[in-house]
Amino acid sequence: MADRVEIVLDIRDLDISFKSPAGLIHAIRGVNMTLRKGETLAVVGESGSGKSVTMRAVMGILAKNTIINSGEIFFTYLDSDKNSKTEDLLKKDRAWRENNINGRRISMVFQDPMTSLNPTMKIGRQLEAAILSHYRMSRKEASSKALRLLTEVGITDPESRMQQYPHQLSGGMRQRVVIAIALSCDPQVLICDEPTTALDVTVQEKILQLIRRIQVERELSVVFITHNMGVVANMADYVNVMYAGKIVEAGTIIDVFYDPRHPYTWGLLSSIPDVDSEGAELFSIPGTPPDLKKQIVGDAFASRNPYAMEIDFKAEPPMFKISESHYAATWLLDERAPKVERPESLEKRIRRLREEAREYVG
Repeated sequence: MADRVEIVLDIRDLDISFKSPAGLIHAIRGVNMTLRKGETLAVVGESGSGKSVTMRAVMGILAKNTIINSGEIFFTYLDSDKNSKTEDLLKKDRAWRENNINGRRISMVFQDPMTSLNPTMKIGRQLEAAILSHYRMSRKEASSKALRLLTEVGITDPESRMQQYPHQLSGGMRQRVVIAIALSCDPQVLICDEPTTALDVTVQEKILQLIRRIQVERELSVVFITHNMGVVANMADYVNVMYAGKIVEAGTIIDVFYDPRHPYTWGLLSSIPDVDSEGAELFSIPGTPPDLKKQIVGDAFASRNPYAMEIDFKAEPPMFKISESHYAATWLLDERAPKVERPESLEKRIRRLREEAREYVG
């Protein structure tokens, strides 16, 4: 079914470095990623794995010390005449992106709403400014649309909120305002970069429910960046697991959660807090990610991988095909590799997830 769904964002062989006083940091090392219309793609991995950098490249908001070594970012959208167009965003200058893409067709929600909102401007003014930056309408019309947006994102008494400053709102309310601004110009793609990290657990769930509802109602394509695999389970159609600037496993939510094949994915799934395992020690992946200022030889995860073989320290694994929708870059999938079973604790968790899913479906 996935092949019949229109691709809206197609990232091919993206390779990015950053200049630093200590030398070049090879942050993104040949990333391939696909987002389809109306679907949610979760990009997961530890901090520093390259998740946010990849999406900032899509938005064209990378730092000045960035070097894009190679790659293509194809975006398919409807122009003002409703004709389908496909452009390589990396070939477009900043002015073209700001006029045609950023905010208008692709919007981004960041993890800290206070850095996204102007503390000196009232909420209403900020929403109106976002709308007027891309639409020709009167301020009265923009104000009316701003009220509708605040209502859509679940803010009560929007008329009063329009007159308030960001510091007068709670963290959850501020994040709702940021989402309203992101939706103000009716984008086709919404990128959510750790949008619930700074919020408490109860508010997190409400924001996640809001994003899911809006995605369905607007038929949005969503990229959800997170380090929390627990969040992914309730948000995504597809999952890309990133490590040290590369995709190491990709598949549907069913593939990655019920049949993970990469040891790094095993570690991420095992690190989800489990309320059913009373007294169990919280798992953490041993070691630290590699230094991206140094050339990586072999599998970047090798030094942290308890199942690493000699070849892992010598050659980088290709993306092995597991099924039509599922791929993983680990030498354990080579036909010559010894058979390695997933940890029993993880198998128990997967079985419990399956049982919960069956109960939920009924």
